[in-house]
Amino acid sequence: MKEAIDVAAAVIRKDGLILVARRAKGEDQEQKWEFPGGKIERNETPEECLRRELEEEFSIDIQVRKLIGESFHHYPDKSIRLIAYEVAWLSGDFVLRVHDKIAWVTPDTLLEKDMAAADIPIAKMLFP
Repeated sequence: MKEAIDVAAAVIRKDGLILVARRAKGEDQEQKWEFPGGKIERNETPEECLRRELEEEFSIDIQVRKLIGESFHHYPDKSIRLIAYEVAWLSGDFVLRVHDKIAWVTPDTLLEKDMAAADIPIAKMLFP
């Protein structure tokens, strides 16, 4: 079994809603909804990763607040350790680069979206 790939995920809240983004066609996990984020590079902290990824993929500036939790998922071709943080959206208008849609949803309706498997345990942590 290969070593798990560390991925950081941002849980961004606004007015009681949570941001999710749908992967564009042709991307890994295409058409699946996920919390924004990405692969943690060598010698990079999860917090640095989130700032970099959200700037690259959405053109927004964020502040990482606190750790929410993590999940592990084994896909057929890889294993993922997803580390989720509460994140504040500070500035910038969303520009979609690897996603084709974003949505603001209530915590109790997150699982109505076709979420990426690694994100489902994090979604379950966000509501009782």
